[in-house]
Amino acid sequence: MDIEEIKIRQLENQHLLSGVDCRAVVRDLCGIQAQYLSNAFHAIRIRCAHFQEADTERLVKSWTIRGTMHAFSEEDLPLFLHTGRKRFLRPCDTLEADDHITKERKAYFAALMEQSIASGITGREALRDVCLKNGMTDGEAESVFNAWGGTVRALCEAGRICYAVPAQAQGEEKVFRLCPAFAPMEGDAARLELARRYFTFYAPATIRDAAYFFAATQAEIKRVLAKLPVSSLSCSGRTYFYLERETPKVQTVPKCLFLAGFDPLMLGYQKTEGLYLPPEHLRRIFTLAGIVMPAVLLDGRVIGRWKQKGAALTITLFEPVSARDKEQMEACANRLWPTLKRITFADA
Repeated sequence: MDIEEIKIRQLENQHLLSGVDCRAVVRDLCGIQAQYLSNAFHAIRIRCAHFQEADTERLVKSWTIRGTMHAFSEEDLPLFLHTGRKRFLRPCDTLEADDHITKERKAYFAALMEQSIASGITGREALRDVCLKNGMTDGEAESVFNAWGGTVRALCEAGRICYAVPAQAQGEEKVFRLCPAFAPMEGDAARLELARRYFTFYAPATIRDAAYFFAATQAEIKRVLAKLPVSSLSCSGRTYFYLERETPKVQTVPKCLFLAGFDPLMLGYQKTEGLYLPPEHLRRIFTLAGIVMPAVLLDGRVIGRWKQKGAALTITLFEPVSARDKEQMEACANRLWPTLKRITFADA
């Protein structure tokens, strides 16, 4: 198997050659990173055979892999909130006391938020107003409603609440819901299941790829890999592992793909060793501020990034492309966004 065949396998396994339903996308890819819901919606949409906005309402959102926010199916709460998972928590992200609030006061506002959500008050700002009306000080609010987590995260980590995922048209609104009662999976079983999904749907992938994706050590990946019936192949000095699936029906890399920001195809592999992003373009996609920009792939290679605003699309090119290639990118964009009125090309 050569590099081109590995790319085709990865693209097929990530559902970028033949679409599936929304539930399969988020299940197979171990959730979709969702700091910005618009990115998650796009990542799901380009992998769905028949995407409908209402599909996303069946999802929830919480902190999972790499300690980052992911959208996933409610039924996977036991998996992602498994026992013994790595958690990247600050004092304000727990239910213990911190510099701004006592443990008792934090417990009071946590219970108040749960009661409010149960009664139908679900928006973040509405919950903040309820807490302020019930005596929360501005200092306490710095912890309870910390912009990067706070008591909200503590409740999510405890499996008591989670973010609801609204329909795409409702955008980035922060809304919460109570979690259904569930028993967290045992840690080893959960890690094995996540690895099984990874080496099925991100594969073929290296141990370094998996360690990067899971924010784990290579030794940890080797231990779990030993429990899976993986096959392996060598290519360009690297060993790739995979769980067998059907041979892809499509045997060519798509001419053009408009990936989402924080797309699984960018985050799924060690970023300096991925097969799609040339090293010279790394910082134009992975910024020093921790943002992963929406990439444009041409013939399986990142050659630019894109930004849509209303009916206008701007494609920023990192290198020269032919007039024919621009025409094909425009055709792909118009299929993806039928209401576009203007497509502009710019140089980085």
